[in-house]
Amino acid sequence: MGHFVRDFSAGNRDQAELLGGKGANLAEMTRLGLPVPPGFTITTEACRHHLVHGAPPTGLAEEVTEHLAGLEAVMGRRLGDPADPLLVSVRSGARFSMPGMMETVLDVGLNDASVEGLAAQSGSPRFAWDSYRRLIQMFGATVLGVDAHHFAGALADHKLGAGRPRDTDLTETDLRDLVEQFQELIEKHSGRRFPQDPREQLNLTITAVFDSWHTERARLYRQREQIPDGLGTAVNVQAMVFGNRGPTSGSGVCFTRDPATGARGTYGDYLQDAQGEDVVAGIRNTMPLTDLADVDPRSHATLLQVMARLEDRYADMCDIEFTIELGRLWVLQTRVGKRTAHAAFQIAADMVDEGRIDLDEALRRVSGAQLSQLMFPRFDQTAERVLLARGVNASPGAASGRLVFDSSTAIAWAARGEAVVLARPETDPDDLGGMIAAHGVLTSRGGRTSHAAVVARGMGRTCVCGADSLDIDVEGRRLTVRSGPTLVEGDVVSIDGATGEVFAGAVPVVESPVARWLDGRNDGRDVELVAAVARLLAHADERRHLGVLANADTPEDARRARRYGAAGIGLCRTEHMFLGERRQLVERLIVAESDAERTAALDALLPLQRTDFVQVLEAMDGLPVTVRLIDPPLHEFLPDLTELSVRLAVEETQGAADPHDVRLLAAVRRLHEQNPMLGLRGVRLGLVVPGLVTMQVRALLNAAADRIEAGGDPKPEVMVPLVATERELQLVRAEVQQVRRDVEAERGLELSCPVGTMIEVPRAALTAGEIAGTADFFSFGTNDLTQMTWGFSRDDVEAAFFPTYLDRGIFPVSPFESLDVAGVGELVRIAVERAHEVAPDLPTGVCGEHGGDPRSIHFFEQAGLDYVSCSPYRVPVARLEAGRAALD
Repeated sequence: MGHFVRDFSAGNRDQAELLGGKGANLAEMTRLGLPVPPGFTITTEACRHHLVHGAPPTGLAEEVTEHLAGLEAVMGRRLGDPADPLLVSVRSGARFSMPGMMETVLDVGLNDASVEGLAAQSGSPRFAWDSYRRLIQMFGATVLGVDAHHFAGALADHKLGAGRPRDTDLTETDLRDLVEQFQELIEKHSGRRFPQDPREQLNLTITAVFDSWHTERARLYRQREQIPDGLGTAVNVQAMVFGNRGPTSGSGVCFTRDPATGARGTYGDYLQDAQGEDVVAGIRNTMPLTDLADVDPRSHATLLQVMARLEDRYADMCDIEFTIELGRLWVLQTRVGKRTAHAAFQIAADMVDEGRIDLDEALRRVSGAQLSQLMFPRFDQTAERVLLARGVNASPGAASGRLVFDSSTAIAWAARGEAVVLARPETDPDDLGGMIAAHGVLTSRGGRTSHAAVVARGMGRTCVCGADSLDIDVEGRRLTVRSGPTLVEGDVVSIDGATGEVFAGAVPVVESPVARWLDGRNDGRDVELVAAVARLLAHADERRHLGVLANADTPEDARRARRYGAAGIGLCRTEHMFLGERRQLVERLIVAESDAERTAALDALLPLQRTDFVQVLEAMDGLPVTVRLIDPPLHEFLPDLTELSVRLAVEETQGAADPHDVRLLAAVRRLHEQNPMLGLRGVRLGLVVPGLVTMQVRALLNAAADRIEAGGDPKPEVMVPLVATERELQLVRAEVQQVRRDVEAERGLELSCPVGTMIEVPRAALTAGEIAGTADFFSFGTNDLTQMTWGFSRDDVEAAFFPTYLDRGIFPVSPFESLDVAGVGELVRIAVERAHEVAPDLPTGVCGEHGGDPRSIHFFEQAGLDYVSCSPYRVPVARLEAGRAALD
């Protein structure tokens, strides 16, 4: 057996890494005895060799020849035979589904001679010339790089001139003319003629599919979905079956359950006298799958049997592509179908009830990102709305924004902060950038299986497809409602992906039922969905090892976090309590020139801080509250040096300089730092400004004493930020313990107050073994740890050069969004290992924004941390992902 090519009969669904998802599933269906056209798969290994070396691997051509001969023997036809040609499709198929992102060419093997043989053999010259037209159009765009718009424009002009509105209205003569015109376009724009040698067509197409792995749209899709660039794609060469042979033929895509809601049943689209690409492209509106029962009852019954068998085999919702040729059903592809967040939770819960999977597997099939989507608002059904049109509810959500008609405008407007809705007659893979930038996608053609619908569902974008009462004029930058108004680019519309409705203007939104349930205000809407979410979230809580705490600085945030299931506060940032009117008190503390002035400023801050802590401790009664000592760069509390200098200069010219401004300017100049983020902040501030730590700890412990006297159960903890050496922590810890003893004596109470530190300086991670001897806990501040490890200033670099870094693959995702496991993650591992060598039971957690990131949570589980802390709204997401991480 050769190394790079496998017949469908030689594989199975467990070989997706080698055969790609499509090839592995074709192999599985072949093994099941389903009606799959025969063929073979060129493995991902061949693609990776081609991408690295710029040429196919040695021996690949010979292997293709061998397997092609086997296919010809099975089919009783020969590729390129002028009398009775074998035609093949050539399709990409990566390990992970990338719908519409890479290339497909159908009808490979036709040429000027064999098209006549196909016409004679089939008895339908129109069918033969339509197939040839499709091959030249696909081959020209995909393989020879001719802009697809040249072909689309020529086709549209010909239909208009001939008075034939639909592709199926074209006659044999029309199609012969188009073939000649398309061949001229290829020669004009590519500099070469369309190849007449069928094997040359096949070789060039295989290479083009390999190369399509690195197209801009494929790269952008992988970046968004975080699919590794090094996987490569397999290539599937398969005998053609034809859905474009008249009314008893057609193509369709179906789902074994509703991909939008998860409801049981069969869902899909069918298009008579069409190839599969017509269905996916959405160039004609389809009929629902249920209507196939009237059109072709025998094929419909066979399809239902296939769907049931595949769902049983995969124990999941399946997405199936099929073709009917002259009344005979063929299955071309299956995969575990992409679905909305709503459908993911509903299907997972239903399949547990059906006995197909257990709760662990159900939990693996949902994600924190999907739960987050379910917490998004929905349109207010009671608000006054102006309905413009109805289409297919392709991907749920509520999206309002300004109309745009192309991807470049969507990207540009979104970059300046505009919410936009991308409107197109139908989308194609080149629209991916605009779909990412837009809040919603609206098309006038296509159904639930069109490109727009499939991609939007995969990325969680709101989408309404097939709103055929809309005339979307891309060139004219306008949208006209049949027998209704015309909207121009920039007008606001709202689309409801759950109902398929399109409204004029912005429609008010309301909370989702899942968000209301999480907040303890269940209103009885979407009972089944809420029950599915509750069930899987509860199972995640049972399975997870990681505790989930919240980053909360106010009583309101603390109460919300508790309702959302937080087991305490892992980060209470005290500097947030000094903003607004209190900022002047901190300013007085910083510029104080005597002990008396400093004491007066601290005395003014103490009761305010104490009140804050009482409220937060009350909201989290019985649960730990980790209070981080003040950790801002000083410039956040001081006026800008330039602005203050100008103000004082103006005052002096007017002969009335404010003495306070004079003192303030001197202090600002004295304390001015070139890089405040690396200056006098964190533990350094507490050591340099006498009394600051004492004031904060005294306020916290007196607040705890107040709560005890009120019958509460406070659990305060002190976290010291930006520690780099054990000695820093020892000094602050001693001060905390002294204050604790003083407050205990004053209040006649025994107080507990563990003292830990944030690990956010690389040196602290590397010397964690030393610091652990003084700490009661470690909490990784991954935001600063990332900044210092990479040498990035987050505020400066994300807009400056991160887009370039992402585009050039220097990193797949911002390290501030998802933890850099290889670099920052390695420091976390080192710190945990070295700390536990000294203090095996030392609790470790993370309180940076990565604590709520699903991918990062899986790493924290592997690294052996005890908890994550995140914003209140991400607590449910973290709970779910922590459960999934434990299963991994």
